[in-house]
Formats: sequence, structure tokens, C-alpha cells
Amino acid sequence: MEFHNEKKLAYLVASISALSFPVFSYADSPYFSLKDGDGFKRFSVSVGALHVMPQGKAQPININTAVPEGTKSEVGRISTSSVLGAIDTSTADGVDKKRKLETLINSGLVSPLILDEIDGVKYLKPSVGGTAEIDGLSSWTAQGTGLEADDVTTLGIMTNYFFTDNISLEVKAGIPPKVDIKGKGNISAPLTGSVDPGNVNIIIADIDAGSIIGGNIPLKQDIQVTNLGAHGKVAEARAWTPAFEFQYHFGKTGVNKFRPYIGLGLMYAYFNELEMNSNLEADLVAAGHKIANIKLGEAGKALDGIESAANPKVKLEAKDAFAPVATAGFTYDFNDRWFAVGSISYAHLKGETTITVNDAELGELINAKSDIEINPILGYAGIGYRF
Repeated sequence: MEFHNEKKLAYLVASISALSFPVFSYADSPYFSLKDGDGFKRFSVSVGALHVMPQGKAQPININTAVPEGTKSEVGRISTSSVLGAIDTSTADGVDKKRKLETLINSGLVSPLILDEIDGVKYLKPSVGGTAEIDGLSSWTAQGTGLEADDVTTLGIMTNYFFTDNISLEVKAGIPPKVDIKGKGNISAPLTGSVDPGNVNIIIADIDAGSIIGGNIPLKQDIQVTNLGAHGKVAEARAWTPAFEFQYHFGKTGVNKFRPYIGLGLMYAYFNELEMNSNLEADLVAAGHKIANIKLGEAGKALDGIESAANPKVKLEAKDAFAPVATAGFTYDFNDRWFAVGSISYAHLKGETTITVNDAELGELINAKSDIEINPILGYAGIGYRF
């Protein structure tokens, strides 16, 4: 009896020591030591196919440019087709102004005084173009547009450390795949404003062009920027999405070969090696030239799609993101070391992409942001080994 009492006392002292000095007792814990316990292995690793299926929907792209509301810009030389196409004909005044301008352009007597013809194209003379007041380009949301990630398959590597036979910490990794980004919808810039025609005397009853037209000409035109849907894959990026997850495994080693498990954790998403579709990049460079022309006081060139003196450069960026991840899966033991594993995971993952168009002299011309709702379902099937 005395021996047993001493043994109980020793266990009590050991327990108190473990509570009081966890650093020194860590290695002897049956739950956190590196030794096997109750027949289960502490470590496992599996390798297999990881298929990622994004479920998110395209989100509208928000666009800002370097043209504040009410910006005034000289029109300069502009083709007659561009100026007529930009007149707002939703009102009676706009219809009347367009009719009068067409009359002047087609008049055999007046047209030589207000027009230049270059390579068969008719242009209003720079002195007739006047000054434009521009609205609508500073900020807008392109509804019905957005970016979506495509499905991808890669090699998955899952490592587990078992604290007990039922509780483990899994680290999910793999070979970072190249993910295709698809575009949706058409982006156009909603130009509004007005033009004050040049005060050029035209020898018709000694009245000038502005008087004939009758004041400012209202403008309203959706200026084409790019059709994302026409480009198919608009970009690609290498996706690094490591995750850690605490899991609970049902059943018991050595008793149940088939053991379901559930898990909950956190995923980190990092994207690099971003490459943009060359056709989309060309469209954005052209849009940058339009904004630059307005900034440089040559709004007519912007409507005519003529390159500016600027040198627009396009840059694509993606922000890092964190997301909760949940998993349901199973393992099937072939023996005490080899096993098969299958799982389905879901991560509530949303990233943000930014496209900028910059010029060394004029600075940022265009800034477009869009959320990418990835929200992937991840299917995994592999073979594992315990040690």
C-alpha cells in the first residue's frame, strides 16, 4: 500500500510539474511528442491530383481616368464623321444642332471655309473645332463586365501531423498552376458634355459658324474601349494557394480501414507571373492615347482614335488574399503505412485585380479595379504514406 501511495504521489508531482513547466515537459506529452502513441503514426504525406473548380461570378469593373468632370480641352482638327457621331440627339436641340452642322458641311459654298480634306477624309478645321467640356470619363462602373478564373488541375501535396489518433494539422500545398483568367462583357466610356464651336467668320450674311449652329453642341457617346468577351483568355497568372487546416478523423487506427474526416482552416492566395492578352493590352494602350489626347488639349484626336504624343504602358496586378477553407474527406488504409485519400474542399476566396495605364510624363491615365470571386471547390485524390 505504501508503494502505491508513493506512486500516486509521484504522478501528482509529475502532473503539477507539467502544468507549471510546460516547456520542459513538452517532449514527454503523449499528445505532442514525436513518439508513436496508441499505434498511430504522427506524420503522413500524400501526393495526388488536385482539381480546382472556381464557382464565383464576374464582378463589374470600376474605372477611373485622369479626366475630371468638367474638363475643358481644345478640340482641334476632327473628322466630320466623329463630331457628327458624338452629338447627343436624344433632345430636339441636339437634333437641330446636328442638322445645321450637316448643312454647313455639305454646303458647296461654306464647306471649303470650314473643312480640310486629307486622304479623302473630311475634317473640321482646327479653328472651327472650338472647345469641348467633357464629363462622364472621371469614374464609372462597367456593368455586365468582369473577370473569372478557369478550372485547373495540378499536383497536390498534403502533409499531416497527428496530435492524437483523431486530431491533426494538415498543410495543403502543391505545384502552383498557371490559371487562365477569362473576360466577360464590353467596356465603353460614357462620354457626355458639350462643344463650343470656333468663332470663325463665314461670309454668309456676315454671321459665324457658332451663330449659324446656335450655341454649344451637346455631346453624348459611348466610346469603345475593349470587348473582354471577344478576347477569350484575357490574362493568366501563377497561383500559389497554400493552406493549413485542423482536421478531425473519425474511427481508430488499426480498427477502421475507412476513416472519414472533416477539417477547417485558412488559405493564403498569392499570384505572380501575370501575363495579359496582347489584344487586350493593345486596346488599353489605345484607350490611354484617348485620355492623353484630352489631357494634351487635342480632344478631336481622342474621338478620331489617333495616337497621342504620350507613351501609355499597361500594368496588371493582383492582391494577396486570405480565405477560410473547409474540407470533407476520407482515408482508406492498405496497411499501417500506405493509404488512399480523397477529399472535397471549399474556400471562400475573393481577390482584387488592378489594371493601370500610365505615361511617364502624364502619370496615371486609367485605373480599373475588379474583384475576382474565385470561391473554388477543390477535388483531391491521392496516395499517402505514414511514418
